[in-house]
Amino acid sequence: MTRVLVVDDQFLIRAGLVGLLRAAPGIEVVGEAGDGAEAVALAATTRPDVVLMDIRMPGMSGIVATEKILSEAPEPPPRILVLTTFDLDEYVYGALRAGASGFLLKDSGPERLLAAVAAVGGGDALFAPSVTCRLVEAFARQTGPGAKDRAEPPADLGALTLREVEVLKLIATGLSNADIADRLYISEATVKTHLNRTMSKLDLDSRAQAVVVAYETGLVTPGGGG
Repeated sequence: MTRVLVVDDQFLIRAGLVGLLRAAPGIEVVGEAGDGAEAVALAATTRPDVVLMDIRMPGMSGIVATEKILSEAPEPPPRILVLTTFDLDEYVYGALRAGASGFLLKDSGPERLLAAVAAVGGGDALFAPSVTCRLVEAFARQTGPGAKDRAEPPADLGALTLREVEVLKLIATGLSNADIADRLYISEATVKTHLNRTMSKLDLDSRAQAVVVAYETGLVTPGGGG
């Protein structure tokens, strides 16, 4: 069973999500929260596998809640799946930097939602390349709302080997591990090794953060593909 915590300040949306998830096989809804502070408290007591996290909420935002949940959770930490309207949520970028494992559009259909929960719960990152690039292009260099929620400046890539840099660049363009393995004529296990070493050297917690760093350092440019 995948244990899910649903966080959204709008009651009708939250109730709809909870109802859909409870009707699906293999999913257990362990709680629902209407704001970030409640989400942090429930995550600590219910130990969910996946948290469906809204971004814009009164009081504690989804970004701050994501940071707190991931920093305070025992191993293994839950996977955070951000709920967003995309074209309105300039804070999504900050959530990815905070360690979110993916994002889901609020107008996604039931099948997409269930597939997203299954994918993130299984350890995958949920990032459609086209949407990821649009997000980064729109928000990576903004100095407006949400900038205050960002973490430290981007990491220096000087510690990486040439192959690690190459793998990081391909990850940032949206390729899967299997695609990268085919592109570089190496095994998928080797791709994972390079990625794990990259994340360790740059002190990153997720594939999402690796994508963000690649854009912030200029390794890949918005709309340019690197």
